[in-house]
Amino acid sequence: MKPSLPQGTRDFSAAVLRKRNFIFDSIRNVFELYGFEPLETPAMENIETLMGKYGEEGDKLIFKILNNGLNHPDKHETAKIDFDAVLNGKTSKGITERALRYDLTIPFARYVAMHHGQLSFPFKRYQMQPVWRADRPQRGRYREFYQCDADIAGSSSLLHEVELALIYINVFKALKVPVEIHINNRKILQALAELCGSIANMTNITIAIDKLDKIGWEKVKAELIEREISLDHVNTIEKYISIKGSKDAILAALKQLVGNNETGQQGLEEMNQILQNIEAVNNSSTVVIDPSLARGLNYYTGTIFEVKALGVEMGSIGGGGRYDDLTGLFGVKGIAGVGISFGVDRIYDVMEELNVFPENIQQGSVALIFQTGVDIQHLLNTAMQLRSAGIACEIFHENAKFDKQFKYAEKKSIPFVVILGEEEVKLHTALVKNLGSGEQKSYSINDLSKAFKR
Repeated sequence: MKPSLPQGTRDFSAAVLRKRNFIFDSIRNVFELYGFEPLETPAMENIETLMGKYGEEGDKLIFKILNNGLNHPDKHETAKIDFDAVLNGKTSKGITERALRYDLTIPFARYVAMHHGQLSFPFKRYQMQPVWRADRPQRGRYREFYQCDADIAGSSSLLHEVELALIYINVFKALKVPVEIHINNRKILQALAELCGSIANMTNITIAIDKLDKIGWEKVKAELIEREISLDHVNTIEKYISIKGSKDAILAALKQLVGNNETGQQGLEEMNQILQNIEAVNNSSTVVIDPSLARGLNYYTGTIFEVKALGVEMGSIGGGGRYDDLTGLFGVKGIAGVGISFGVDRIYDVMEELNVFPENIQQGSVALIFQTGVDIQHLLNTAMQLRSAGIACEIFHENAKFDKQFKYAEKKSIPFVVILGEEEVKLHTALVKNLGSGEQKSYSINDLSKAFKR
């Protein structure tokens, strides 16, 4: 059988992993600078933890895990009923009780709900782990991918929104990726829903608007009508998402649209305050108001973010927002929360296209110690001396012709070779050759590390 991978998954070579680790390290460093601490949760969660948290569309994309056997006496007939239920997007404990995590936010909320009595609030955590979605694989969209999240639980302060936006700015500056950080507020969208008849319309409206970049207005319009939004209200939504211009112009247009709606006014005030505080410490135009930003997930209640790379055709590479009662889904009321996420896989693709990875990122071993027929212990001692000095090196695995050993070093892009023959062992020296320049020089064994620190 020809070996293959499940659709939507990938292997990562050393060259790819070094680049990915550069992204992870850059994000982690900024998270820690802002006082976030690490957390990890299991790959799988109980199915009731996940279902019903992501809206109708999201629930369809959850990977369910089959139980290790059936507990029913009439296994075959019951299994058929259970399978039919699962295929129709429902759950059945007879066949599945667990699922792979869809994102890192719901597991975080579950963790806070379970441990809130022991946590110090506000609780600031970051999490960098894979998630799984049964989506249709395409460029920038995979079935297994990593998210890097930073969340704060236990505070309603808008300071957190400001600092999360600054985290985005700092990380993408470090990665040399030009971005726009789009910001909106779900309270404004709630006001829009009320203008369109009822707050009950909000889910239908936000789910449809969230697809605007992917399918365009005409198809969004058709979906809204299909969801029983009247044509007059569809026209109101079109007017809303068409609001553009400077920050002040957008705020003025939104203020006029929401009118006396108290919730909408509160959303506008929050957004204005966040923007003013960001601008006070960052003089860029990186953060922009985007009325069409909806974030279709049901749990957002206030500020919402989405990050888009400039100069590259790619979906969002980050997103998040405020969810003031997420732990309430698990019976723990009154714990406010806000967070952001980085889409590492898409960020990687963007950085490759923009060619902004550092040139020296692929450096593995700095030196290859040749096998020359001398006692292996001399080579081991030399290797350990270099490693103690922080210089990555390896010993060629066999006593082969120099041509073969040189080709190995070239193929692995190892810049230096170290040669210890019988004469060098007697003199306590080593010959070091720079494969880039061709320069060759003899060093005392005690000073060998200096050859690589120039």
